[in-house]
Amino acid sequence: MKLPSSLRALNYYNFRLYFFGQAISLIGTWMQRIAVSWLVYDLTHSAFILGLTGFVGQIPMLILSPYAGAYVDRHSRYRTLLATQIASMIQAGLLALMVLTGHYNITGIIALSFLLGIINAFDMPSRQSLMIVLVQNRKDLPNAIALNSSMVTLARLIGPAAAGILLSSFGEGVCFLFNFLSFLAVLVSLLLMKLNIPERKKHIEPIWQNLQEGFVYIRHHRGISSAIALMALSSLIVMPYSNLFPVYAQTVFKGNVSTFAWLNSISGLGALFGAVYMTTLKKNPNLLRLIVLSSMLLSISLMLFSYTSHLSMALFIIMIGEAGMLTQIAGTNTYIQTSVEERMRGRVISYYVMAFQGIQPIGILLTGWLAHVSSAPLTVFLEGIMGLIVSILFIPALRRVRRMEAKMAPATKQI
Repeated sequence: MKLPSSLRALNYYNFRLYFFGQAISLIGTWMQRIAVSWLVYDLTHSAFILGLTGFVGQIPMLILSPYAGAYVDRHSRYRTLLATQIASMIQAGLLALMVLTGHYNITGIIALSFLLGIINAFDMPSRQSLMIVLVQNRKDLPNAIALNSSMVTLARLIGPAAAGILLSSFGEGVCFLFNFLSFLAVLVSLLLMKLNIPERKKHIEPIWQNLQEGFVYIRHHRGISSAIALMALSSLIVMPYSNLFPVYAQTVFKGNVSTFAWLNSISGLGALFGAVYMTTLKKNPNLLRLIVLSSMLLSISLMLFSYTSHLSMALFIIMIGEAGMLTQIAGTNTYIQTSVEERMRGRVISYYVMAFQGIQPIGILLTGWLAHVSSAPLTVFLEGIMGLIVSILFIPALRRVRRMEAKMAPATKQI
């Protein structure tokens, strides 16, 4: 049966396995993420400690991502991904064991969050750089990235909703246990794949030299460097707002864990709308313009959301904002993956991962501190204003890149 054009990447056997295996596993990942945030805030009632936990869980990606990207370019991305999934499963199992047996404290939770951050620093570059192998035909790569974003956001919609039910009925430990078991799906899908990955030539130069080559490559590719820079600033200034959802649930909306789950699930629904929109894009869209506009949409939505005390209105606004955020993330990823040379793929993607998730922990820590000394609404409002300013400032730079690419296109066709 021939699938619609918007689902064409699912025609590939390996991508289908990856898609459905990851979909199950990511539901568990989101359940764990929600349970950790709720458990930390419930234990400490501190926005700063909540931010500190997020910081510790993601800071390894800032430090290790460039090295991890160079490592992926030198070794099997498939075996690296398999190893990181096994390691993530062990981390989830330790967290479940600690909470279910009642032997947990904030130090243990932070330590395991740090361990997961180290694992994810290697997981993300290997996962993203494997995508081109799963679909074979480069023309279907943008659709595969968009479908992958749809799968991630669908898990983000289902995971928090399921976590809300389990948290209120059984507690955090069951969420961690479900995440542990969900890794079986992705491990089975990886083992069933039939991949034809070209052998990599043996590298004799130091890995740090490969890392430097990646940085030089990005610096000379104005489009990629501009897209990564905007993503880094958005991750620092704007995207950490969701770390304050436990504070909003309890103090702004006077709710409970169900309110917290609603905030996360509706955010996932908005992101899903953005992902579905990306699957419908025609060939050769102006991705740079889309990236800037979607960044502006997120920032404006945060300004409106910040002081909205009516839960239904707040959920609607944040749904729109999350659609913008996912469009920016998927647009940036697609632009990079379709612009980078294959030999540099792992290294360049690692810098994207560093900009997307490595910079974010610094923003999470700053957001938690600012909300602690002032208030969550003021913090989110300031995030929206600063994000809007950054987006506007990037418009001239991205226009110059677009003009430069348009000039280069005829020359490329002649070659």
